[in-house]
Amino acid sequence: MKHPCSWRYLVAGLIATLAIARPAQAQAEAQAQAKAKARTQTPLQTQAQQRESLERRLEQLTTLIETSSVARQIESSGEAGARAKRDNARLIHREASLTLKAGDQEAAAKLMDAVAQEMMGGARLARPDQINGAKALRDFTARLESARALLTAQQRITTEKGNAPEAAEATRRIATLIADAEQRAKDGKVDEARPIIDRAYLIARISIESLRRGDTLVRSLVFSSKREEFEYEIDRNDTHLMLIRVLTADRKDLIPMVQPFIDRSTVLRSEAEAKAKEREHEAAVKTLEAATRELVRAIRAGGIYIPG
Repeated sequence: MKHPCSWRYLVAGLIATLAIARPAQAQAEAQAQAKAKARTQTPLQTQAQQRESLERRLEQLTTLIETSSVARQIESSGEAGARAKRDNARLIHREASLTLKAGDQEAAAKLMDAVAQEMMGGARLARPDQINGAKALRDFTARLESARALLTAQQRITTEKGNAPEAAEATRRIATLIADAEQRAKDGKVDEARPIIDRAYLIARISIESLRRGDTLVRSLVFSSKREEFEYEIDRNDTHLMLIRVLTADRKDLIPMVQPFIDRSTVLRSEAEAKAKEREHEAAVKTLEAATRELVRAIRAGGIYIPG
């Protein structure tokens, strides 16, 4: 006769075995069900899913060709080879769409691969340095046209004012700078041409402003209040500062000559801005005019003769 405890040990062992086996059995059953479901899925259902996936990819490729950053890069580059690649991608994309509609999914997928390859090839041709170069040329051309327009206006005003020596000297300097910048740009040296045309533009702008400042009738019509005149003087002061920065960018030897004038101008401008905050705009205008006169002296010390 077996001891009663041996039955308890036997039952406990069976329970433990079943506990271990149950998860494994459940996993096996789940896998079997999945396989059975796959066997019951028709080929038509599988093809429909593949077609849906290819249609989504076709839409993504449309975005890649027309509105993506790659498309913008190719468009901005001005590179003929890059644009040709994009045009090829459009043609292949259209063929892929027609092939998919005809039901040849395998061929459509291969055509879509070719679309992506053409666009990536176009992106490689449209290198960032080419994009930057095209933009630099556009920016230079725009500034050149502005400088020419200002030179024409400056010449007209100089004639009206009786051809003052300083104004006439400014005219010659502007024309020389424009010609120099144009020649450098034609030689493919746009980076060298840009600061030169900036200099011409700023000298012309400052010269015109200086020539017009003596015309009290114009000033009385332009400014409806001393506050408005103060804002104009701030802009004029900024323009003179910009010219000094352009002058000293490639002529560091000028800095010791112009810095004392800049320092005095900075102090005066701070005083003018403080007066403006107290709404003493009439006094602020006078102080700011004095600040800009210091900048005119700095520009002349740098070898540029402008009226004012």
